Amino acid sequence: MTFVQLIDCKTRNVDQLNRLMDNWVEATQGKRTATHSIVGRDRADSTHVVEIVEFPSYEEAVKNSNLPETNRIFEELVAACDETPAFTDLDVVRDEQLNKMVVRRFFDEVINAKNLDLADELCTGNYREHDPALSSYDVDLAQAKRENGEIINAFSPRLTLESMIAEGDLVTCRITFQGRHTGSYQGMEATNRDIAGTGHATFRCEGGKIAESWWNWDDLGLLRQLGAVEA
Repeated sequence: MTFVQLIDCKTRNVDQLNRLMDNWVEATQGKRTATHSIVGRDRADSTHVVEIVEFPSYEEAVKNSNLPETNRIFEELVAACDETPAFTDLDVVRDEQLNKMVVRRFFDEVINAKNLDLADELCTGNYREHDPALSSYDVDLAQAKRENGEIINAFSPRLTLESMIAEGDLVTCRITFQGRHTGSYQGMEATNRDIAGTGHATFRCEGGKIAESWWNWDDLGLLRQLGAVEA
C-alpha cells in the first residue's frame, strides 16, 4: 500500500529548507526509497511549510528513515525550523488521478467505441492536436475529428493502453494497436490486410479536459504491412 508522510514545519528560513531538500536528494541518490516529494508554502502564512513525501509502502519509508543521510538532513531541518516539525503518516486508501481518467475515456470511448462526437465533451474548445500522420502537425478539434474519422473507418483500430504516466498536467501513454485495412486510406484502396503496431501519445489537460495532444506512430511499419513500401 502506498504510504505518504506529511512534514509540517514553521520556519522563516524557507530558502534554507529548500537547500536541505536539494542536499538530501543528492546525498541519497541510488539509496532513497521515496518516489515523489513536494514542498508547499501556506499562502496565508509564509512561515508555514509542508513537505509531502510518497513511498511505495510504509516498510520502504522506514528503510528511507534509517539512511544516515536522512538522519543528518533531518537534524539540520529541525535546526532550521522555529518549532519542532510535526509528522503525519498516511496509508493511501484512494488515489484518483483525474487526468488519467479523462485520457482513458478518450481511448476507450472516442477511438475504440468510434464515438468521435464525445471528443467535444472531453476536449477543450481550443484543443490542438499534433500528429505527423495528419494533413498538418497542428490541427483543431474539428479537423482532428474529420481526419481521425477517416483512419478509424479505414482500419477499425483497437488501441490498448500498455502504460500511462501522469505528471502535472501531462499524461503520456504507451500504445499498441490492431486492425484491418477495410477502407480507403490516403488514396490506397482497402487491402483487407491485418495491421498492428505501436505508438506513444502525450496529452496536456486543462480544467479536467484535454487541451492538447502529441502523437507518434510507426507509420513506416504500417505502410510495409499494407504492401505500399518494401521491407
